[in-house]
Amino acid sequence: MLESIDLSAPDVEEKINQSLGLLNEKEEELDKQLEALSARKSYLETKIRGITKALPNLQIVHSDSEQLAEMISFTCTLAENVSAKVRQLDVARSRVSECQQRVHDLLDLQLCSDGVQTALSSDDYEKAAAHIHRFLTMDQSVLEQTADDVQQDCSAVTNSLTLLQEAAGQLRDIVTIKFTEAVKKSDAASVERFFKIFPLISMHDYGLEKYSAYLAAKLDEASAKSMKTSLETPSNDKRACVVFADLLTVLFETIARLFEVHQPLIETYYGPGRLLKVSSTLQQECDKQSKLILNEFNKQRSMDRKIALINEVERLGTSSSSSALNSNRLDPKDIDLLLSEISIMHSRYQLYVRFLQRRISNDLEVGIKDTASRAVHLSEMDALIQNSDLCRRMQTLLGHYLLLERYYMENSVIKAVAIDTIDKASQTSSMVDDVFFIVRKCIRRAGTSGSIDGVCAVINNACGALETEMCSALRNQLKLGFPSGYLDLTQAYNVMLQGRLQTSDSEQARNTFLVYLNNADVSSECVTTLCRSLCQELPCATSNDRAKLDSCVAGLSSVTAALGAITDYGLQQLRVSAVKPRIGPWLDTFLTLSHNLTQEEFSNYEANEPFVRSLIANLNMLLLEFENVLTNSNYDALIAILVSEVTTQMEKVIMKSEFNRLGGLALDKEVRSLVTYLSNATSWSVRDKFARLTQIATVLNLERVSEISDYWGQDSASIPWRLTPGEVRQIMTLRTDFRSEEIRRLKF
Repeated sequence: MLESIDLSAPDVEEKINQSLGLLNEKEEELDKQLEALSARKSYLETKIRGITKALPNLQIVHSDSEQLAEMISFTCTLAENVSAKVRQLDVARSRVSECQQRVHDLLDLQLCSDGVQTALSSDDYEKAAAHIHRFLTMDQSVLEQTADDVQQDCSAVTNSLTLLQEAAGQLRDIVTIKFTEAVKKSDAASVERFFKIFPLISMHDYGLEKYSAYLAAKLDEASAKSMKTSLETPSNDKRACVVFADLLTVLFETIARLFEVHQPLIETYYGPGRLLKVSSTLQQECDKQSKLILNEFNKQRSMDRKIALINEVERLGTSSSSSALNSNRLDPKDIDLLLSEISIMHSRYQLYVRFLQRRISNDLEVGIKDTASRAVHLSEMDALIQNSDLCRRMQTLLGHYLLLERYYMENSVIKAVAIDTIDKASQTSSMVDDVFFIVRKCIRRAGTSGSIDGVCAVINNACGALETEMCSALRNQLKLGFPSGYLDLTQAYNVMLQGRLQTSDSEQARNTFLVYLNNADVSSECVTTLCRSLCQELPCATSNDRAKLDSCVAGLSSVTAALGAITDYGLQQLRVSAVKPRIGPWLDTFLTLSHNLTQEEFSNYEANEPFVRSLIANLNMLLLEFENVLTNSNYDALIAILVSEVTTQMEKVIMKSEFNRLGGLALDKEVRSLVTYLSNATSWSVRDKFARLTQIATVLNLERVSEISDYWGQDSASIPWRLTPGEVRQIMTLRTDFRSEEIRRLKF
């Protein structure tokens, strides 16, 4: 590095110093590396000693490994020699087996050739079919090759093959004809006999097709008979109102019986996995029969006229210009039974669909092991059901049902509100029971239909009917306000002298207001109960259906919120009309009493309690007016309003008064008496509502200004103060015996 420095350069000293610095750094780095290597010396020596000890063992392992390799090589060679001989033996065995099979086939071919002729001549079709079935299981190309190999038997084998092929064709024709004749004669035994023969002669699909057609004909016959019988049902019969639901039920039950009776036969002789083909034919016949039933249903029940009339009513509304239409509108009672019949029909359809899906799915699971192929067949099953004419018609019927149900619910609720009556013995009017009976009935009826979408639609309709009709009626009545009447005897006497006292109308209006306030409260409870019962009562087949139902039921919470808002509005009306105007004059008497008391005045004040005793008596009279009239929750809410007004207005009159120590003590006792009375009047604690007032009394009851530190601060028993420091100072100024200088010096 020094060689690269020009010693004649003016900055030679600086460069030498830089080089020296670099050399020092390199020296330090090398020292560190040497120290690290020295530190590893003992570790490396230990490892070397371990390796030295292991070397003899490694030589032994190496020797053993070589011996093992030689043994494996020897075993491999031996195994290859043995397996080669085994393969040769297996080839020889398979050839012998194949030869034996050819011999058996040749023998069976001759036996089948001789036996089929005999069986056909004696009309023993089952035996002939058995011979043909054995022949069809043989590999004919192998038989022909065998005949070529054995020249002397060539003609015999060829003749037997030709004979059996002709016999197979002949037997197919005979069985087809015989089966057709048996179907025409309705000879069930013969039909079953020849149906069993078809799979033996490789006519599986044809046999299933013909047998399915036969079952469809039986279904047609049974449906026609039940249709004729049902249409002859007299109108006064108890089943007349559900005759078409019964017809659909009979149709579906007939199909179910056909499956129960004939599925074992099909599985035994045709094998599992073939029920879908039979179901397709039966479903076509079911579509045909259900169409006849539903067309007759529409005709007999005048469905088209009713649907058209409801659509017209909804289009025109209930305006006066459509009075002619309103006179012809449907009475909800007239469609009540019709709705029940439709819900039963749809319920039976849902049961039928689930039965069909379960039967076919189980059959495919047993008959088709390949997952992909089974999935294809399951898709075909879904398409068969969803694309059927029955499915389309039931969807249309469900749409009509929802329209009729909505009309029935809305108009029934309107009628229940219109004919609302008030019973003096009840806290609510007839509207509540009637409306929720109707709503509950409609939703439960929709639940019996088996359609979760239908149930959700009816629940949504119920929300609309409750909010539009019932909530509006409650809100409009409460908007009229609570008649204040004559708040005390003096007012009543003065007005009576003037001849303007009409107590009956005022009392009736007050009673109506309170009943409707109770209606709102009880209705909210009814909605909550309805939601809970629906979640428990309505069945859901899948988690998706459960999610749909829970979502719709949650939508009813909007009705609960609306009813809660109406209840709050009515209670505020009571506050304005019945509570606030009375509380003011009662509390104003506090200002007429002096609270700068001597010991004698305090004793008299404490003995007579002129203010609080009068106030409690007035409050008690006020509460007695509502105690038996309002519901428990409304009564508790009224007490909460009363407490709020008392505390607010009493705080105001206190701030207008002056106190000494004894006056503050009297106030403290009055507040305690008031808290005790109101606590006994309700089921909930009112002490929290009186917190500010209690603390005001505490401040006014202090002996000295400095005593506030015992109640306020980190060293005091920590109580949540509702008063601010500024308010405490302001309250202290009400004490005539507290000096303002001491109050200002307070630190919080």
